[in-house]
Amino acid sequence: MGEVIKIKYHDPDMPKLTYIDGKSDFIDLRAAENIHMAKGAYKIISLGVSMEIPEGYEAIILPRSSTFKKYKILMANSQGVIDNSYCSDSDVWGFPAYAVDETVINKYDRICQFRIQKNQPKIEFEEVDYLDNESRGGFGSTGIK
Repeated sequence: MGEVIKIKYHDPDMPKLTYIDGKSDFIDLRAAENIHMAKGAYKIISLGVSMEIPEGYEAIILPRSSTFKKYKILMANSQGVIDNSYCSDSDVWGFPAYAVDETVINKYDRICQFRIQKNQPKIEFEEVDYLDNESRGGFGSTGIK
């Protein structure tokens, strides 16, 4: 058995969270409201849930692979990170959306996904004058094949 996460659904009719049919360890999140966005509009779309993430863990939120194709929205901050201190009833999860075209998102449409992961371990930086390693050739150097 895994970690237990307390969840509050702010809409009793919202479909309950489940894994993506054995295809992934990500869990889909849904829009909690009907949305109409004009091209160029920005809106934080409510996902209708609040959670108590265990100490030492965080949630990573990403768009679903079909989100842009279906809804013409981008996640404005590329990915979301929710730490375990964001855990009260009023800490409702959201999706910061930027519309590249006029769009409609219906209540309960699946627009993003999340997973829980352990926090990064504490690290220390050691300043050096140079790194004695062979160069890979710079940014974007792995080729096109």
